[in-house]
Amino acid sequence: MKKYSILTLLFACFSMLAFYACSNVNASNSEETVKTESKKDAKDTEPAVTKDGLQIGDKAPDFKLQNIDGKYYSLADVKLEDGSKPQGYIVTFTCNTCPVAVVNEDRLVELHNNMVKKGYPVVAIQPNDTSIKPDDSLEKMKERAADKGFEFLYLIDEKQEVFPVYGATRTPEIYLLDQDLTLRYTGSIDNSVRDASSVSVKFVEDAISAIEAGKDPDPSLTRAIGCSIKKKSNS
Repeated sequence: MKKYSILTLLFACFSMLAFYACSNVNASNSEETVKTESKKDAKDTEPAVTKDGLQIGDKAPDFKLQNIDGKYYSLADVKLEDGSKPQGYIVTFTCNTCPVAVVNEDRLVELHNNMVKKGYPVVAIQPNDTSIKPDDSLEKMKERAADKGFEFLYLIDEKQEVFPVYGATRTPEIYLLDQDLTLRYTGSIDNSVRDASSVSVKFVEDAISAIEAGKDPDPSLTRAIGCSIKKKSNS
């Protein structure tokens, strides 16, 4: 009986050791999965570096893209409420699906509402390949614009011909053009892309104030932080 008790005790000990060993392995594997996913997320939202495309002082090309109302618009078609030509354009490459772009939507709406009074409307462009990101389709863009109350153009770069010329690589990414379509500022909306409560510098608004004062924006270039633009396989 004593021998049976010792064997039972030993069996229980081995079972407990095996259980803890498996638990540690599973925990280690789970932790590694989280690390891997975190790396993927970090890679997708890391800041863009200096790139090809428009440089400060370059004249931006106009375009003709479809809006969520089904019509096609160019920058030349954009008018202020009184029918006059804008003083400039806040061309913004953005989308429905990037978490960073989504976090910036309310700020983009506020930026338009504040700056259109000064003659600088937002012109938003969705650049992603919709076969990769179906939720960035024109129909989904319409839904998103209605939900968020967009009062600016929300165009789709369906053929992905516009964003490469501008040099955009991220969503969101802003190109501030003056009335002559000269690039005066490019980069982020402000200095706290992921957290609106921590914003202390509003890059786009400050750039417009500088232009109004007859000065060059400083800074004129900041890092666009967001998700990589999803390109067609032949792009």
